Amino acid sequence: MRRARVQEIVFDCADPAALVRFWAALLGGAPVDRSPDWSYVDPPGFVRIAFQRVPEGKAVKNRLHLDVEVDDPVAAADEALALGARRSGGIVTDEQGSFQVMHDPEGNEFCFVTG
Repeated sequence: MRRARVQEIVFDCADPAALVRFWAALLGGAPVDRSPDWSYVDPPGFVRIAFQRVPEGKAVKNRLHLDVEVDDPVAAADEALALGARRSGGIVTDEQGSFQVMHDPEGNEFCFVTG
C-alpha cells in the first residue's frame, strides 16, 4: 500500500458558507465557497478544512475534534466568542498544560490548548 496522507478534514454542517467564515477568521486563510453545499479554507500551516451541507442536525458530541494551540486560551476564547463560538466549562489545567473546550457556531467541539 502506498503511503496515505490526510488531504482535508470535513465537517458536516447546515450552513457551509457561514461556518467556513468562522474557521477562516479563527485560523487564517481565505474562505472559498465551491457551491452552496461545499466550502473550504486552507489555514496557513495546516490541512484544508472543508464544510459540507447535510440534511440532519448535530445530535451528539463529535467523535473527533481539533486542538488549536494558542498562547492564551482565555483571550482566544474571548475572540472566538465574538465570532459566534460558545465556551463549554472553564479552563482545565494539568501537567500537560491548559485547555478550554469550545463549540463553533454549529456546535462542533474544539479546544484551545497550551503546553
